[in-house]
Amino acid sequence: MHPLLRDARALEHSIIEWRRTIHANPELSFQEYQTSAFIQQQLAGMGIPFHVLAGTGVVAHIGSGDRCVALRADIDALPIQEETDLPFASKNPGVMHACGHDAHTAMLLGAAQILKNREQTLNGVVKLIFQPGEEKVPGGASIMIREGVLEDPVPEMIFGQHVNPAASVGNAAFVPGRMMASADELYWTIHGKSGHAAQPHLAVDPIIVAAHLITQLQTVVSRTLNPFEPGVLSVTSIHGGTVTNIIPETVEMKGTLRSMDLGWREHAIGLIEEYSRSLATAMGAQCEATVLRGYPPLINDDNATSFATDAARSLIGAPSVTPFEPKMWGEDFAYYAQKIPACFWMLGVRSPERDETPGLHNCKFVIDEDALPIGTALMVNAALERIG
Repeated sequence: MHPLLRDARALEHSIIEWRRTIHANPELSFQEYQTSAFIQQQLAGMGIPFHVLAGTGVVAHIGSGDRCVALRADIDALPIQEETDLPFASKNPGVMHACGHDAHTAMLLGAAQILKNREQTLNGVVKLIFQPGEEKVPGGASIMIREGVLEDPVPEMIFGQHVNPAASVGNAAFVPGRMMASADELYWTIHGKSGHAAQPHLAVDPIIVAAHLITQLQTVVSRTLNPFEPGVLSVTSIHGGTVTNIIPETVEMKGTLRSMDLGWREHAIGLIEEYSRSLATAMGAQCEATVLRGYPPLINDDNATSFATDAARSLIGAPSVTPFEPKMWGEDFAYYAQKIPACFWMLGVRSPERDETPGLHNCKFVIDEDALPIGTALMVNAALERIG
């Protein structure tokens, strides 16, 4: 067994306890006060200096020197009612760590302890970033960056990881270049003219307008995007009317736009706004379309990914390191990747005894905790291989 895996296994009990404590006390984006205090308490107990950014974010430093590498974990939870029946299930109604950020945080705390134990051998600084608000636009990463998380010192590379319930424990998956999509939120309010359903000629039906708009919006992808490029436009919510015999005054819709290309993304946003306005006008209605710009595409640096992949192979063996198929998910780690060379990888957390497990953002989402020491060691190894 690799020495770092042995070190992580020796900390396994603590890492699991940290994860379970955080899991039982989840907090929503930018409200992670108890979680932040817990992280600070653990770092203080390890003798690791830290400071607070973005309200609840924590940044710690281990080592000294001109060189620097950064490791990042997100700390927020989701507005989901947990249904796992775990003994350490969420104590907070309607809030759950359904995306594995509890595991991310616990593994970075484990990495902190191992790195602190090796501090005298470091040839630089390892910056540990415990970041709030990954699940909510504008994303905690953007705020942390604005408040100087990538300064004093400037990391030469940054690494992050995300639990992957589609892969079994022991697997780590990497992809250079495009990994995840931009993620924008779409909101529409269609204003018509209410009237009796038996006299539609005296009303302006916003439901009919919404139906036509949903159909036309599909052409934003199908007729303006190169078929060899990925893109998604989904209308995911529509609400209008309350009874069977009244045409409503308004209809509200919500959706998402996903893209890997920033240029087409802006073009698509322009088309969404134009189609929404012009179609509604043509049908005698009005439409307010609001686009809340989310995270940019996550683009892994080729050199950083090659480096991190080689480091993972040296730790867990080449057969356990596999390619990752890019997804149209969104991830605010993308903001770091826009600033400095970055690599984000996926960590298998499915029990080998199970063919499948509930996916991310699912009320029944669980992980196999045997993955925690592996993820901890992967983070430490990437840092040490860079500046150790």
